[in-house]
Amino acid sequence: MNTRITKSTMLIALLGLSSQLFAQETPTTTTTGTRFGEKSFRTWSVGVHGGILSPNTIFGSGSVTAKEFKSIGYGANVRKQILPSLGLQADFLRGDIKSTNGTTDFQQSVAWSGALTAVFNVANININDENAVLIPYLKGGAGYMSSDYSTSGAIVSESKGREGWFIPVGAGVKLGVAKGINIDLGYDVNFIKSPESLPKSRFAYAHAGLEFALGSKDKPQLQNFSSLANLRKESAEESAELRRALSTAEQNAQRDREQYAKDLGDDDNDGVANKFDKCPGTASGTVVDGSGCPIKVQREIIKETRVITEEDRKVVKDAISNLEFDLGKSTIRSKSYATLNRVAGLLVEKNFSLKLAGHTDNTGGRELNLRLSKDRAESVKAYLVSQGANASRVEATGYGPDQPIATNKTAAGRQQNRRVEFTLY
Repeated sequence: MNTRITKSTMLIALLGLSSQLFAQETPTTTTTGTRFGEKSFRTWSVGVHGGILSPNTIFGSGSVTAKEFKSIGYGANVRKQILPSLGLQADFLRGDIKSTNGTTDFQQSVAWSGALTAVFNVANININDENAVLIPYLKGGAGYMSSDYSTSGAIVSESKGREGWFIPVGAGVKLGVAKGINIDLGYDVNFIKSPESLPKSRFAYAHAGLEFALGSKDKPQLQNFSSLANLRKESAEESAELRRALSTAEQNAQRDREQYAKDLGDDDNDGVANKFDKCPGTASGTVVDGSGCPIKVQREIIKETRVITEEDRKVVKDAISNLEFDLGKSTIRSKSYATLNRVAGLLVEKNFSLKLAGHTDNTGGRELNLRLSKDRAESVKAYLVSQGANASRVEATGYGPDQPIATNKTAAGRQQNRRVEFTLY
């Protein structure tokens, strides 16, 4: 019962660490502050590996003296990097350990094993690049495994479903071969909790594998981050920034000196410095005030009020009614002169202004009608000017067929639309 509880607890802990990879929206990145802001990294990775299992370790043989072995192991891992030098890793391993002492053959089959280890990066060996290419590391932790054990030959025995704790320790080196991809070369020794009949039970695992960083390809791995290279880069950037700031300050100082000399000058020689001269460029000899502007003499402006009487409006109305042109032309017929003369006299006598607006029906092309309406309005203006009216007070505009006052479907309507309107003001 206790064995099953221990096994379940270990599996839940290992799966809990690896499941964080998918349980959060943005777990694969972290940020580290720098003098110039924050830097974002990839902190999650997965790896696969394979290698040789052996009861012979660097600490000596295990519980048996093995003279030869043909053992293969393989596994995978999930890692969460907390700091550039520290990560937590869930390791999974299985394989067969085969050995012999000459008279007896031994085989231990690791059905499964899971361990939680802390991985310490000894150094990121790269002084010129933030992404290190050589990372030696040490690791250690605790795990739980299930295995079968058997012997044959001089001694025959078999034990299945053996479960128990073990302590994995190891060392290795990682090679950064591409952005987000590392080659992992390692050597682990696993110390197994075993019965008194099998003292010093342990086995080694020499392995090689590949590690893949998860997350955006634009972000570097936190474990590959070289603090020394980053410090060199930041120092260079800070020095460049200080040089730019110094250059900018020198340019600003030179600009201020030039501006100061310009402000105290007097380009127009009016006795007021340029800085205070609100009216630069005044003519020589002009009397100016303290701001450099000419002193103006206030003059009383008398505005003339024009009153248009009913009699004036009747004169204009008669001119409109009697205005006739030659067919399709802008030539004024002589019968219109008398009423136009009275309009010209009105403009001269009372100094009125007049707006002439020429219109046509929709017969013919629009461009032709626009030109004809404009020409007829100009013809009336020319006649009035010839009778003494001020040309600057007469405006002539042509609207063509665009502003009809009657339908163009009847002859009477088209006759009304062919007109020149007079507006007196």
